[in-house]
Amino acid sequence: MFKQAFGVDESLYRYILSNSGQESDILAQLREETAQMSQARMQISPDQGQFMALLVRLMQAKKALEVGVFTGYSSLSVAMALPPDGKLIACDVSEEYTAIARRYWAMANVADKIDLHIAPAIDTLDRLLQDQAGTFDFAFIDADKGNYANYYDRAIQLVRSGGLIVIDNVLWSGRVADETDHDKITNTIRAFNTKVAQDDRVFVSVLPIADGLTLALKQ
Repeated sequence: MFKQAFGVDESLYRYILSNSGQESDILAQLREETAQMSQARMQISPDQGQFMALLVRLMQAKKALEVGVFTGYSSLSVAMALPPDGKLIACDVSEEYTAIARRYWAMANVADKIDLHIAPAIDTLDRLLQDQAGTFDFAFIDADKGNYANYYDRAIQLVRSGGLIVIDNVLWSGRVADETDHDKITNTIRAFNTKVAQDDRVFVSVLPIADGLTLALKQ
């Protein structure tokens, strides 16, 4: 099962994957296991995971942050791209879903790189701000949309100058561009997108990868 790229038909998407996909066997196993779950749509796509891993390698990140783990595909992608002494702090509230993530982290021999916090992410981020502000190279936000602005406000303080914040689902299946759609979550994401676009602390690019990715580079 593939979570198809936004705005790309199936044949072209499969062509893209066949010519750029480097999904490891263990990532593929995790993706297939998650695909059998009722909440499988929450899992990121393989091309998105690969793109994030490329970004981590490109910027030679050593310290990363993730808000929203689910079954661990994104955290596994990032952790595998980090150097041996790299560290990922991962935030989630679900013991059930992250138990699957822990199993795959162990299978991939990256469990020692990942520090999982089971608690409301805002609480974890506020604790990190007490002594780790400006120390993260990379942050990924993919959790409850109503708190996106809160997560972003904390992430922008936690990443260093030149650090990168990546935010998922910013196109919301194209609904953000539909002026007749006034669903609560759609409006929330619209407002968040405007907030980031107008933030002079970051250099921003919105990409139509998966369900839309915002890249915010801290100035």
